[in-house]
Amino acid sequence: MSLQKEVMNKMKEAMKAKDTVALAALRSLKSAFLLAKTETGTVQDLTEEQEIKIVQKQVKQRKDSASIFLTQKREDLATPELDEAKVLEQFLPEALSEEEIEKVVLSTIEKIGAEGMKDMGKVMGLVSKEIGGQADGKTISTIVRNKLS
Repeated sequence: MSLQKEVMNKMKEAMKAKDTVALAALRSLKSAFLLAKTETGTVQDLTEEQEIKIVQKQVKQRKDSASIFLTQKREDLATPELDEAKVLEQFLPEALSEEEIEKVVLSTIEKIGAEGMKDMGKVMGLVSKEIGGQADGKTISTIVRNKLS
């Protein structure tokens, strides 16, 4: 079943359960899917990879907003954002541990013969493609930076 259909089913469940937090998160995700579809100007469905990127973006937006609210000592606004992020995270593939990411980074560095920070972009691109939604860019970037410096 495609991710979009799964989101629709979860929306129906949230409506029946009167779960407003989950419903708000799922509606925004559905909206993001529709925007991405119309953005390309084609009628074809989104690929699974595109769907995962959209979900990751939505989760990241929620977490970024929550961290801003927490720095401003507005826990009343941060809590719903974090709750929505948890709802959306169920649609992401299982995240890799830092050790697993590190192995991929090291093998990529060896494969392309990267030397120093000038090759960080190449390494980041290849690692991000290989991991494909199982880790966020910030974590990958930190590990690559540590290994290349």
